[in-house]
Amino acid sequence: MFDSIQKLPPDPILGLTAAFENDPNPAKVDLGAGVYKDESGTTPIFKSVKEAERRWEQQENTKVYISPPGFADFNSAIQKLILGADHPALAAGRVRSVMAPGGCGALRVGAELINRCKAGSTIRVSRPTWANHVPLLGSAGLRIAEYPYYDGTTHAVDFTAMTRALEGAAKGDLVLLHGCCHNPTGADLKPQQWDAVAQIAARGGLVPFVDLAYQGLGEGMDQDAYGPRVLARTVPEMLLAYSCSKNFGLYRDRIGALLIVSPTPGQSDAALTHINNIARGIYSMPPAHGGALVKTVLNDPALRAQWQAEVDGMRRRIHTLRALLADTLKKLNAPRDFEFIKREYGMFSFLGVSKEQVQRLRTEFSIYMVDSSRVNIAGVSPINVDYLAGAIISVL
Repeated sequence: MFDSIQKLPPDPILGLTAAFENDPNPAKVDLGAGVYKDESGTTPIFKSVKEAERRWEQQENTKVYISPPGFADFNSAIQKLILGADHPALAAGRVRSVMAPGGCGALRVGAELINRCKAGSTIRVSRPTWANHVPLLGSAGLRIAEYPYYDGTTHAVDFTAMTRALEGAAKGDLVLLHGCCHNPTGADLKPQQWDAVAQIAARGGLVPFVDLAYQGLGEGMDQDAYGPRVLARTVPEMLLAYSCSKNFGLYRDRIGALLIVSPTPGQSDAALTHINNIARGIYSMPPAHGGALVKTVLNDPALRAQWQAEVDGMRRRIHTLRALLADTLKKLNAPRDFEFIKREYGMFSFLGVSKEQVQRLRTEFSIYMVDSSRVNIAGVSPINVDYLAGAIISVL
């Protein structure tokens, strides 16, 4: 069976991480892996999460499976975190959700549901989008199409081209939208642009599929959910994949959620039976540990306040690092204007340098980023910023 199988090339990002780890240069800088890091280069465990873990371990008395939807108090808390406790879709009983193995698991289960409802549906993804969107959605049987999103010249959303493409989409097409902190560009839609997209989707019969992986790391917990909230008020149906990896620091615990909004409670109930059936056929039952920690944090006022403060601190630090990098490039007389870095949100930014220049940064300076020049801003620090900025200027 396996005698003809051929070795695949390394994953672009995972291979980059391995190369960084094996690089002996003491000045090396890792801007590739999409994880948050503190000043020491560590991805820390939140203090609120650590306390939730302590409490959960004390009360947990079995390791038996949990049901496919997961913990009920996890789902209710996540729905309110995303949509707000008083959202009309929640009040109307039109929302259902399940725990999933990370945001990736939520995306895949959602894609399988779409393909079950309408095989070969077209889902339009932004150009560019997160590299794993296409394999996650496409391998479920969905047809992938693109819509223009980012203008590399202006380093901003090309909203005119985006809306023109969405207005030309066919009724029933799905549109994958980054809820906040667009990966890989950091360029986000403004509230009035979300309003316009919601109206286009409603008029054109488009179904939004939102990937919300960074809530709280852009402008704030509620601000970052503006898009999903206005969509759920405007369109009859939508899906949303949620990740707790970044804003809870639960990367290796693989916990996320798939949320669905349907026109009626009955349709949401019917959709939930299919979601559970799909999950049963892929991973059977969701992992419990991460979901237990999230529900413990969100349902305890003191822990939730502590967690909120920790997320706020991460967000402020990312904004500070954006300004630090842009200002240092300016101070060192960079031949280009990098002020756009300050205007972006979340951990990622496109530097706008060529693949060849990215290779030079890697080979000559041990600075690691993906070939598209997407950088993880959390890898910048006051210690390495002068070296990093100097290297960028050297290859321009």
